[in-house]
Amino acid sequence: MGFYEVVVVKDGQANRMSQSLDWDGMLADLAQVDVSERTVEGDTRLVGTLTTYDMQDHLLLHRVKGAGEWLSVLNFDTGDLRELEQSAQEGYLDTSVICFLPFGNVVGVMQGGVSAPSHKALETWLNGIRMFPGHVFEVRPVVTHAEIEKLKTAAGASRVEVKVMANQMSALGDRSGGLARTLRVASEAYGDISVTMIISVPKKKELRQHREHLLADLAEISDLVTGAERARARLVFSDPGGEERTRLVELVEHSITAKKRVPATDGEGRSIRIVSAVDAILGAAAEHEEALRLAVDAGGP
Repeated sequence: MGFYEVVVVKDGQANRMSQSLDWDGMLADLAQVDVSERTVEGDTRLVGTLTTYDMQDHLLLHRVKGAGEWLSVLNFDTGDLRELEQSAQEGYLDTSVICFLPFGNVVGVMQGGVSAPSHKALETWLNGIRMFPGHVFEVRPVVTHAEIEKLKTAAGASRVEVKVMANQMSALGDRSGGLARTLRVASEAYGDISVTMIISVPKKKELRQHREHLLADLAEISDLVTGAERARARLVFSDPGGEERTRLVELVEHSITAKKRVPATDGEGRSIRIVSAVDAILGAAAEHEEALRLAVDAGGP
């Protein structure tokens, strides 16, 4: 699944909106219109429907399979093969589940399959149904900001997570910091490897020097981590009053995605695929909320 930001296009430029649009209102209005008004014809036919879960509406975006697509059903008990034909009043669908988050015009998208509607299909559909007159939308991946400059103003680091690929190890040179030494020892011991390292310092006053030390070691390899596969840190900042606060910073830009298991049926064999997808999207959104808000400048909860 992936997270995407809906932005507006004006004079050829895509710009972030200062306020969240009323997506809940759009979905409520959508429920009142005919199927034809929720359908967009283009290279493929896209149809939007709603699902309501825990008193919240979510969007199901469907791609209607073309009449020429070959669809068959196989009975695994008998081996019988049956061809499926579409009637003029019906269509077979590839479906994606889409949840609009309550900040930053961010959506979570889970495709039901490789041919199910993508975020670009959502863009086409939003522009086609024109529920927000005067708006032309672009739907783009939410990409974390690289905040390497924050290392210069932090007082310490309570957690560092970094994944360094084998071809970057040579850049360590003879650096003496703890992070550099650990990466170099792993490389020398196991050869051409990638290393994922997580170091966490407990939030205890007596460990302040350890957090300062971890920050210094991270700063020493800052040129390396900006090109790493993954690098993030929870930095500690000191307020004028002496209070400490922490902030998660992304040291490498990357799209925010998540892998989640989506059960198709419950214990009694009933389909729960859509409910499972909504749960997975909202669960991942909660896990990544801080990074998502930071990426779209949505502020705190």
